[in-house]
Amino acid sequence: MEHDRPFPDYPAPEGGVEEFKAKRGEALPEGVPVASEELVIDALRTVYDPEIPVNIYDLGLIYVCDIDAGGNVTVEMSLTAPGCPVAGQMPEWVAEAVSAVPGTGEVSVTITWDPPWTMDRMTEDAKMALGMF
Repeated sequence: MEHDRPFPDYPAPEGGVEEFKAKRGEALPEGVPVASEELVIDALRTVYDPEIPVNIYDLGLIYVCDIDAGGNVTVEMSLTAPGCPVAGQMPEWVAEAVSAVPGTGEVSVTITWDPPWTMDRMTEDAKMALGMF
């Protein structure tokens, strides 16, 4: 769900919500095997928030990772904070990482602000890495 203002208590990001999308890749030729969810998740785990030493998947920033029968991948993600200085770049990083996986077609990444991210979304590994146990 897109809103004019991602969080009511915070100002809208510069450039508006449209700035927080990225697309990479192209349709797979017929007969090419489609990437597994495991391989796509492995690719997501190579992307890090530059201010937090934990990958975005284990931080719980990935809300949707859908791979269709043609290998097209749709990712919806959030950020730890609405004022994240790399908000405009993060979708590009994610799209680049996922599109490098053999068997992916078109990759579409969108930042969503609903629901807002909370630390409850983090994996136990992420919490341990950040000394939260």
